[in-house]
Order: sequence, then structure tokens, then C-alpha cells
Amino acid sequence: MTQRLLLIEDDNRLAEMVQDYLGESGFEVTIAGTGSAGLEMAQRLNFDALLLDLMLPDMDGLDVCRAIRMQSQVPVLMLTAKGEPLDRIVGLELGADDYLPKPFEPRELLARLRAILRRGHGDAPNSVLRFGSLEIDPHAMEARVDGRVCSLTAHQFKLLEILAGRAGRVLSRDAIMNALTGENLAAFDRSIDVHVSRIRAEIEEDPNRPRRLITVRGAGYVFARSQD
Repeated sequence: MTQRLLLIEDDNRLAEMVQDYLGESGFEVTIAGTGSAGLEMAQRLNFDALLLDLMLPDMDGLDVCRAIRMQSQVPVLMLTAKGEPLDRIVGLELGADDYLPKPFEPRELLARLRAILRRGHGDAPNSVLRFGSLEIDPHAMEARVDGRVCSLTAHQFKLLEILAGRAGRVLSRDAIMNALTGENLAAFDRSIDVHVSRIRAEIEEDPNRPRRLITVRGAGYVFARSQD
């Protein structure tokens, strides 16, 4: 089945290049040249993933990301101007799954896109992981605390699933990235911390004093076997 993508990008030449390249790779790409047009399409049509430029003519791409996350958990890959780490971090905090600095190689775009699509739609085991009031349901791609569904992106859910599935083991950032993507991508290192903060905000009673997802200084993270 052909996967449908929405590219929100005002650079017509770049948009058409991405559309052609991803089209040759089997994707159907719809282009929106403004943030408002992209939001309208995202509300009206179903897409498997969104590619979102942060520099748009009518509105801030971060505002577009925020609005999309209020209505959908569709995977979002941000396209950011090189040298803007703060925007990338804020975008991840708003719920984007990944980012790619411009200028980028089309092959890297394709690799990152496939990675977030695997996280969002890949095969998952049926067994539900339970840790007291926290349930992690890989089949439904949901984490629940006392029955409340946590607001997590596909990337954040997969990160939580990886850590919880190895409860009691300290995982370095490199080990986490290997589990997430199958390769060591140093560019993701800082974003892991951002995603962990978002996960804690959803699953911890007090995110500032986490009992489930613990930082081990100089080593990485560990998901506690028992918290309740």
C-alpha cells in the first residue's frame, strides 16, 4: 500500500525535488506551500507522516507542529535551517518525532522518514507491559496511567517501550539509538533527553522526581522494575 506524505514547504524547488525523489521511492507526496494550507490538508485528509519546514511565510512552523499535535499523533519530521538547535529542541518538545537540518541529502531524508514510519506502524508484540498503574500496550501503541492514555508521539512511545522492555538495565544513549534505528546516529543524542522529559511529564507523578524513568549520570537511563 502506498504511503501518503504531506510536505509543508514554501521553497517550490526543494518541495518538487523532495516530491520527485520520494515519489520514486514509492511514496505519494502532497505539497502545501503555507502553514495554514498544510493544517487544512492535515485536518481534511489522512497522511502517514508529515514533513514540516519551520520557516514558513504565513506562520511559525513550531505553531503548525503544536496545532497538529492537538489533533493527531501522525509522525512529524521537521526540516530545520542549519544552526538553529533551539528550534529543533522546541520542536521535539512540541511533539515532533525527528528533525533534519538543511541542506540535507535526499537519502538521509528517506532513511529518517522510514525510521519514524517504522516506529509508528511497525509490527509490535501483543503483550502489554504492566508496572503498577502504568500499562504499555505495543499493539495499540498506547501508554496508560490509571487508564488515562498518555500523549506520546510514535518516537516517544517506542523509546518508552525500549526502556521498559529492558527494565532494570542501564541503557546508554548509543544503545538506545541502536535499538531505535539500528545505527549509531550521534545527532539524535540530545533529542533523547528532550523525549525523556516529555515521557516523564506523561508517566511520572512528579516529573522532577522521577520514580519510573531514572537518569544514571554518565551512563544513560534505566527504567525501574517497580515504582508503585
